[in-house]
Amino acid sequence: MALSIGITGLPNVGKSTLFNALTKAQNAEAANYPFCTIEPNKATVAVPDARLGELTALVNPAKTVHAVVDFIDIAGLVRGASKGEGLGNQFLANIRETAAILEVVRCFDDENITHVEGDVNPIRDVEVIETELLLADLQSVEKRLERTARLAKGDKAMQALRQDLETFAAAMNEGKSAASIPQPDNDLFRQTMQEMGLLTTKRIIYCANIDEETLASGGENEHTKALAALAASRGAGFLVICAKIEEEMQGLSEADQADMLASYGIEESGLASVIRTGYSTLGLISYFTAGEKEVKAWTIPDGFKAPQAAGVIHSDFERGFIRAEVIAYDDYIRLRSEAAARSAGLLRVEGKEYVVKDGDVMHFLFNV
Repeated sequence: MALSIGITGLPNVGKSTLFNALTKAQNAEAANYPFCTIEPNKATVAVPDARLGELTALVNPAKTVHAVVDFIDIAGLVRGASKGEGLGNQFLANIRETAAILEVVRCFDDENITHVEGDVNPIRDVEVIETELLLADLQSVEKRLERTARLAKGDKAMQALRQDLETFAAAMNEGKSAASIPQPDNDLFRQTMQEMGLLTTKRIIYCANIDEETLASGGENEHTKALAALAASRGAGFLVICAKIEEEMQGLSEADQADMLASYGIEESGLASVIRTGYSTLGLISYFTAGEKEVKAWTIPDGFKAPQAAGVIHSDFERGFIRAEVIAYDDYIRLRSEAAARSAGLLRVEGKEYVVKDGDVMHFLFNV
């Protein structure tokens, strides 16, 4: 299960610069003009996790496999994109399958960098983006409603779906996001919603892009405070990044990157910050498998029981689940091996009702 994050925002707010920094791909052109990203950029990056390195040092496996995150960067949206302004919303389909949307919002003033709306106003910028996301969703619902209406003659299930979609579309026309509208207890409706992948059902992470001056003075200004307050009021994720610094670091060694971060009083890279916030926002955790062949991190929703966690490896593991052998990460590191944990009585045998904890080192027994 890979975490997938779509990156969006107004043109020229640092989206492509941030994408370059996060993915180290350097394949999204960054320039001081709108629409420099005209094709969706996609990249898969390893999740930085120091625990994986610690386990690798102890187990000495043939290979180490990180969990991964898929990033998708699309062309900037402008006011009226749903009506074809700018490049329109033609690239939004590329982020319909993502789990979360990272909204990059410019939070610094610089007269030398053009702002498509004329001035810097994070709250207005968010409203512009989210209005366009809502209008794109409304278009999707209306198209599905037209198709459903054609199929509804003589089909009671489709007639019920048509009514539900009409009610849903009416609520969206009032400015309500898809996530805020109560859904009817209708399996066909739920299936239809899943197929459409509406953008306003996704979790949002607001990313305040600041400049070097703001970063050096503590990473906070009136713009970041306003955006942080908005995120808090909506229960959304929030983080602050200087995309320019993050991109500049990519040509440096790990030691030099660490020194550069320390010089600004930053404890983690932008990539680590985005992923940590993404995991938290989506309620995700990691567990590990560790053996001679490989040490590997697996991403699961917090609250998964042992059979569900096993199913992330292979469906047969869940279908034929017998039990799981579990060692807490801290115990594994302290005792330095599975054998030592077993001897100390800290290797636990857990059944189908065990709720997996972040950092568990697990081995599954199954039979199909």
